[in-house]
Amino acid sequence: MSRDCLTVANVLRDVLDPFRALISLRASYGEKLIYNGSDWRTPAIANRPRVDVGGEDLRVSYTLVMIDPDAPSPSNPSLREYLHWLVTDIPATTDARFGRELVCYESPKPSHGIHRIVLVLFQQMGRETVFAPAMRQNFNTRMFAQEYNLGQPVAATYFHCQRPAGSGGPRLR
Repeated sequence: MSRDCLTVANVLRDVLDPFRALISLRASYGEKLIYNGSDWRTPAIANRPRVDVGGEDLRVSYTLVMIDPDAPSPSNPSLREYLHWLVTDIPATTDARFGRELVCYESPKPSHGIHRIVLVLFQQMGRETVFAPAMRQNFNTRMFAQEYNLGQPVAATYFHCQRPAGSGGPRLR
């Protein structure tokens, strides 16, 4: 995980505090990998991504959060942060399918502008110690981590997303 990419995209300002990546986080839609700053159109992300979690200690569990800090639009993010997915109790060295999906995947569908979609991984203090928030909108990753004693993230990545008829920028998937 490149902190420089997260810094340039203001993910470290808007969503997270600076942290040191401790394990690998690999995410993909189908066979196409998500990497920091990659560009996606909404049809390509209709189904939840596969998220593989690294780590070595099989007794350790992780929480995965997927948010949109630009909802409903980058110029007016009044719903910041919008929670698209929450999975807890993911065992190390597996993928998110082995965890508990507390908030089901809702595909990002930006109506205006190009949105940053951020995936953040936290190490849990124990199993079944994290619970679903009451609402998806105005989720706060920092406060969520503090409430459940998750500490700093252990990994994160982000990608850009826009509607199929979006204009400008590079050719998107």
